[in-house]
Amino acid sequence: MQTRNYELLTFPNPQALARDAASQWLEQVRQLKTANFYGVALAGGRIAVTFLQTVSSLAQVGKVSLNAIHFFWGDERCVPPTSPDSNFRLARENLLDPLGIAASQIHRVRGEADPAAAAAEAAADLCGLAGRNPSGQPVLDLILLGLGENGHIASLFPEEPPEMVTDQAVYRPVLATKPPPRRITLGYPAINAARQVWVLASGAGKEEALRESLAPDGRTPLGRVMAQRINTRIFTEIRLS
Repeated sequence: MQTRNYELLTFPNPQALARDAASQWLEQVRQLKTANFYGVALAGGRIAVTFLQTVSSLAQVGKVSLNAIHFFWGDERCVPPTSPDSNFRLARENLLDPLGIAASQIHRVRGEADPAAAAAEAAADLCGLAGRNPSGQPVLDLILLGLGENGHIASLFPEEPPEMVTDQAVYRPVLATKPPPRRITLGYPAINAARQVWVLASGAGKEEALRESLAPDGRTPLGRVMAQRINTRIFTEIRLS
């Protein structure tokens, strides 16, 4: 259903949500015909596990190669890549290793390094590969985001001051309001520069956050992103009525 500047796709359960999102993305990948850069930023969280496992399974069954995709992350926790809290580890175990993705296509954020240095390194890596928009932001082809109970996306939290919405850092360190607190995240302008932004909004207790985000004057981090974009695609099993 097309409503204002977003598409809201509703499913009976998280598994159906993940399967539809995975199928849509793999169909886009299947249709790639050029050798141009194609970059995707992955999300963390419970629904991301289901999504990545579904992508891996469908790609293997359908013989869809992801070998030309460059993989980045929307955010990372400041932990080693072997930590259970690592978004990189989540993706490695559920997608990258099962599909045998080459190391040259994987651009992880070094959560174990000094946060400022890791953010600068991740930004330089992305900017060295992706094209730029008129504002100088790198343009990813797809950014996948989860949704928190407070409306946060990536590691952009509602408690941040409003001026951070216009902060031009591609990646920046943040102190989160939930553990683990030290994180590195894509900034608002980098997310808004993407060709596509898909939100996998799943889980109990998020009804109010999603409702607030979809309001015309929504002030959640997701609402702030949507206000700056022509279109955002939202996959959810959350019932708002």
